[in-house]
Amino acid sequence: MPCYCMLLPHSRQTLYLRQRDSSETDGDYKLLSCALFLQSLADDSCRSSCCVLNADLVLPTLNMPYTITYFAVRGRCGAMKIMLTDQDQEWKEVEISFDDWMKGDLKATCVFGQLPKFQDGDLELVQSNAILRHLGRNHGAYGSNDKEASQIDMMNDGVEDLRLKYVKLIYQEYDTGKDKYIQELSDHLSKFEAVLAKNKAGFLVGNKVSFADYNLFDILLNHQVLCPTCLDKFPALKAFSAMMSARPKIKAFLDSDAWKKLPINGNGKQ
Repeated sequence: MPCYCMLLPHSRQTLYLRQRDSSETDGDYKLLSCALFLQSLADDSCRSSCCVLNADLVLPTLNMPYTITYFAVRGRCGAMKIMLTDQDQEWKEVEISFDDWMKGDLKATCVFGQLPKFQDGDLELVQSNAILRHLGRNHGAYGSNDKEASQIDMMNDGVEDLRLKYVKLIYQEYDTGKDKYIQELSDHLSKFEAVLAKNKAGFLVGNKVSFADYNLFDILLNHQVLCPTCLDKFPALKAFSAMMSARPKIKAFLDSDAWKKLPINGNGKQ
């Protein structure tokens, strides 16, 4: 009879336990799903051999979807939705009209008077980059060590700098500044090109996808609508965009009506 010796959190949707068979040496463990563990508890003979640590884990919270409250645009939620999709996570959406937002009731409940608002159980967050970092921590998309985590923070801040320039163009300078913006875009993209060309794994940092990769991919999608040829001079960025687009869950999501029906920005300009 296998001995179940530890229950520990592995992700927000699944709890894992370590199983050691009598034939295995000490320290040799297998990861099993929580469902298998709970099934085993129904067996009296097995239950007697179970030792559950972290007894304060609350099982009813499993499979609770996240909730995103935002306008009916991609905007600041594009990256997080792409990330959630790729990480096989579910979420609920609460769409807010601009008229309802201007009434002020919801705005008063947001710490900085801004959307998106993100809920993870009893945790409520605003600020899109804080949300991405939270998801990165939750789903193993924050590097493999502290050094990589710091580098990912740095790269994400670089993506935010580019996004702020893009937002200023879209909402303030589109009619008068589009040509100039596109002329200067190569200088901004070249920084990311250099990083990706140096890291042969294909990601911004390390050898696995991070929340900064999802964020960069999202803003590149926006720019490829603004200027379809913007990546032509940047082979590493072009390969990165193609790689992210080809990830099966992302590909299916970008092809879905849920994605396609939403405008990129709130004023119809792109």
